[in-house]
Amino acid sequence: MQLNDKLRDAIEKYQSGNYAESERISKEILQNDSHNARALNLLGMSLHERGLSDAGIVFIKKATEADPQYHAAHNNLGAIYRETKRFELALLCIDRAIALNPASSDYHLNRALVLAEMGDYENSLAGFKKTILLDPELLEAYIGRGAALYNLNRFAEALPNYDKAIELHPTSAEGWEGRGNILTELKQYDNAFAAFDRALTLKPNLAEAWVGRGNLFMELKQYDKAYAALDKALKIKPDLKYIEGSRLHAKLMICNWSDLEADVSHLLSAIKDHRPTSVPFTLLSISSSPADQLNCARCYIGNQPVFQKIWRGEMYSHERIRVAYLSADLHEHATANLMAGLFEQHDKSRFELTAISFGPDEDSDIRRRIKDAFENFIDARFQRDQQIADIIRHLEIDIAVDLKGFTRNERLNIFARRPAPIQVNYLGYPGTMGADYFDYILADRTVIPKSEFDCYTEKVVWLPDSYQVNDSQRRISTRTPTRSECALPEAAFVFCCFNNTFKITPSIFDIWMRLLQATEDGVLWLLDGNPTASTNLRREAEKRGVSSERLIFAPKITIADHLARHRQADLFLDTLHCNAHTTASDALWAGLPVLTCLGSTFAARVAGSLLSAVGLTELITTSLEGYEVLALKLARDRSLLASLKNKLAHNRDTYPLFNTKRFTRHIEAAYTTMWQRHQMRETPQCFEVDPIN
Repeated sequence: MQLNDKLRDAIEKYQSGNYAESERISKEILQNDSHNARALNLLGMSLHERGLSDAGIVFIKKATEADPQYHAAHNNLGAIYRETKRFELALLCIDRAIALNPASSDYHLNRALVLAEMGDYENSLAGFKKTILLDPELLEAYIGRGAALYNLNRFAEALPNYDKAIELHPTSAEGWEGRGNILTELKQYDNAFAAFDRALTLKPNLAEAWVGRGNLFMELKQYDKAYAALDKALKIKPDLKYIEGSRLHAKLMICNWSDLEADVSHLLSAIKDHRPTSVPFTLLSISSSPADQLNCARCYIGNQPVFQKIWRGEMYSHERIRVAYLSADLHEHATANLMAGLFEQHDKSRFELTAISFGPDEDSDIRRRIKDAFENFIDARFQRDQQIADIIRHLEIDIAVDLKGFTRNERLNIFARRPAPIQVNYLGYPGTMGADYFDYILADRTVIPKSEFDCYTEKVVWLPDSYQVNDSQRRISTRTPTRSECALPEAAFVFCCFNNTFKITPSIFDIWMRLLQATEDGVLWLLDGNPTASTNLRREAEKRGVSSERLIFAPKITIADHLARHRQADLFLDTLHCNAHTTASDALWAGLPVLTCLGSTFAARVAGSLLSAVGLTELITTSLEGYEVLALKLARDRSLLASLKNKLAHNRDTYPLFNTKRFTRHIEAAYTTMWQRHQMRETPQCFEVDPIN
């Protein structure tokens, strides 16, 4: 067989997927012609396809040395570097290939894909555009451009790219999967389901489509179906980014505790290895440490886009400090209910306030209150991240405050562009962001002890009392529903926990069930979060020897009526790893004592912070054993519990927790110190705000 025939045979074997045979023939060619660039390249690619990427790189490098003008080899080398996450090397090789053959759409596509994987979505768009100009029918270019726009939250722009991909290749499962993701974000849920169904019909083991379907079910609060879809994705592709954490969160939402310890252990082990296995939010509700949460946040942020800074060191000079609050939750939401009074109480003679809202523009009392409290209220629902960042820079905002963190509908890419000289993490997420573009986190001595400062990339600012603001104008319905109307037994001792279901874990539930066993007339009043969770909790009660009828689930009602029904409970039992936050404030505002146990993380110490600020430190325990003993004591000693309720009723109006004006002066003092340090060109540092009476 002639040399060219052997080479053609090796290429055919490679193209048919017979990599071992292609490797054998290539080696045979090289025995007689050791500098044959085509054979060296083919051998390298065959080794790569068989999982021997480093060995493959050696031979493809030899191919480029044997023939420096061999542009396909340079591109192949770049492709392997891309697949093995060596992105800088990938760009060097692909740029060389493009210089040698600028008309290759494949090379421009490869470069755009590298930039996208690096998180540089903005620059990748130019690469996809060039690719499409060279080859208007290249499927991967449209899918890549759609994905880049998706990651930039430019959903309306992304959709036509997936539509074009499907028009060109109707059997592209990846095209349908991408379309489903976009339609989910655009809230076209029926069409999204149809797109995912089509993708999975074409490719049943496309893990990304199962994830998209799971996310869609999460959006619709159908958590059992979400868990099933995410579980399927994990089994198909265990190393898919964030899938393990997403599945665990869905599992916790439905209180499915099977193999939970193993799931948590495996997840934390992966996080310690700095693998992108979970979004940070999931760690709040499991037995994690501040160091675990820092590792997870840093890993997550490290996989996000990198943007050019908009603010570049300019010093602003204004008569008032300009503060912008950014949130998707300036409507009927826990954040709005906590913050409204602060917005109203701000000293407008010293602070110029701007709200940037990228959430619903609903017609509600709380939305109107918040709009009226701001001099500048910007409805930015339809603005891109870049546009919002430009607005902040144009307004010369001194301090930009993020009220979202790693929570639903966040817009971190605004802050990643550094539009303001001072950027603050507050309230929305009880933990570090792991990002260098947040300068400060507002906290207090309880939620972030000094010994944990190293677990925060932000500089910690201690506020007096509690870090959590509360609105002293919150309305409670004047009418208290009867126990019968609440489906509660008239003579029962009512233990209560209105926390979200994902916060309820087996260890705390074990204690609750022992309390019911020890309290003859006791019942446990929970929020009816979702039907599957309620069913699972009833089953878990029966497994622990407690009748499921002693678990009573409260339906969701208006916030004013919800606060009023707290009066029919006797004692609020907190969860451990993720405490009651706004939920604890609700209970205390309504006059219901909250029993908590201090955990090791910010999220696990919030209720302790609130109780300290309302003068009820006797309800803060430091171990689950102490928590259980005190709960039982309060259930049996009604006079002691009554005295605590009386103390709470007095302290509610006299202690700092619900003194919105006092809190506002404290947060203003924090902002002023941040601003003064900046004006003196000093770097951010941890500091403590002195109490203002």
